[in-house]
Amino acid sequence: MPVGIFRVCLLVITAIVNHPLFFPKENGTVPENTEEIIQKMKEREESLRLEQLRLEQEIADQEATQKALEKAALVVEETKEEKVRWDMWTALSMVIFLLIELWRQDFQEGNWQDVGGEEDDMAVLGKAFKGVTFPNKAVLASFYEKRILGTTGDMARMREMVEGFADDLLEALRSVCNRDADMEVEDCMGVGSMYENWRVRKPFVCDLIVPFAPPEPYCFRCQTWCSGDSFPPDEQGYGTIKVCRADEDVTGCICDKTKLGEDMLCLLHSQVNTTRPSSEMEDLLCFKNTQYLDADQVMKWFQIAVTKAWNRISHKYEFDLSFSLLDSPGALKIKFRSGKSIAFNLTPVVQYENSDVYFISHFPRSSLAADVPSSTHWFLTFAVYERRFIHLVSKTLPANACHVSCLQILSFLHGKQCSLTGPSGLTNYHLKTVMLHLLQARPSQDWAPEKLEARLQDMLKFLEKCLHEKKLYHFFIGNGKVPAELGFPIVFQRAEPLNLFRPFVLRRDVYRKTVDTFHEMLRNMSALINEYTVHIPLAHTNGIRKESL
Repeated sequence: MPVGIFRVCLLVITAIVNHPLFFPKENGTVPENTEEIIQKMKEREESLRLEQLRLEQEIADQEATQKALEKAALVVEETKEEKVRWDMWTALSMVIFLLIELWRQDFQEGNWQDVGGEEDDMAVLGKAFKGVTFPNKAVLASFYEKRILGTTGDMARMREMVEGFADDLLEALRSVCNRDADMEVEDCMGVGSMYENWRVRKPFVCDLIVPFAPPEPYCFRCQTWCSGDSFPPDEQGYGTIKVCRADEDVTGCICDKTKLGEDMLCLLHSQVNTTRPSSEMEDLLCFKNTQYLDADQVMKWFQIAVTKAWNRISHKYEFDLSFSLLDSPGALKIKFRSGKSIAFNLTPVVQYENSDVYFISHFPRSSLAADVPSSTHWFLTFAVYERRFIHLVSKTLPANACHVSCLQILSFLHGKQCSLTGPSGLTNYHLKTVMLHLLQARPSQDWAPEKLEARLQDMLKFLEKCLHEKKLYHFFIGNGKVPAELGFPIVFQRAEPLNLFRPFVLRRDVYRKTVDTFHEMLRNMSALINEYTVHIPLAHTNGIRKESL
């Protein structure tokens, strides 16, 4: 019963509380509160959406940053791996380069000009020497005595006469020159075949070189193709000569490369020293608007100076002096009243540093410098060292050695053939280079006088091999076996070998003519020698008398 009454009371109270007539104000505002709630919910939803977008953007940025870091780490790792690979290849390349350089130096020092051997001579020379009959030892001995020794007996007296006159002429040249403005001329030196005792063909011509230097305060600074700077192939063997003041820095002061203000002054150089009028440099025989010595200007100056010098001393002599060649200002000829004449060459040269290598303005009677790149390029001559080398080696050879005899016979045969069929690309300098190579390659006992025939064949075979390969290296340039007694500059020993037959590679017509002339000389050799051999003296069948030399 109480439980029932409690349930009824609870029902009545619930009905009263939930009846709409009770709480009229609150019941009337229900629709308005609903709209506010909806509006707030929408605003909340929008703020949550914006927050979600912001969080998504942050997450995306973090992911991009993470990817960038991972990519950077991967690139760094790949760079390290690539660097390791590159370092490995660099090290391997350096090792290969060093091996090649060591092989090149060993090849250059040990076998830089292959002179060939007896086992491979005929393999290279089969066609050239097929059917060629070499004169025997007795015929060669008779030919040498009658044709060579019979025409070279007056060379010593001729050299003495020419040297004495040249000294007098140069002394007069110094007296007519302005010591403050003109070049300073030094004493002359004899070089070439006349002073190496192997010239055979007339007219006999003495070759004298005359070193000269600029007046004070100037000096020459020489640069060669092997001094470190890159030179094109056609300029190898040449060099340039720069005329500088003695107090000028070799590398040049910065005041020459930078514009100094009006209120700034170089403490090393004054304005007087830095400004060089073109006329001043032209007076120093330089090429126009440059500081480089011009060979053409030197030739003109030397010819004028020699003419003035001769005019001063001509009254002392009973002969006339004239220039024999227009393109060679130092080619002089002495004409006696009897009609006889003596020719000699007086060529100006510039000394390379403190050595006996010289820059020469031109080569008389030679095609070695026929295609000079420009008048500021000077060819280098090693004639003084060549003469010394021949003299040095001669001391180690047997008495009356046949090396000079071989060169004389070969020079005579080639000259005779050229007079019949016209000039070729071969010169006497090429023939002498062949002899120098064989002198270094062959032992001393191989040059005994009774081995003249064999050594002459060696020279012909070696020359044929060089013509076949179009390669004949200069004897001194790149030769690491030059005797130390000569004092030869090491810079030229370490240089790349200079191919004297390079023009044959560029000019096929000259090469063809040269080869044809050489083969024709081989075929005519016996006839040319027999032409000058009347009979064979029995006393000279075992050797060659060379007392005249």
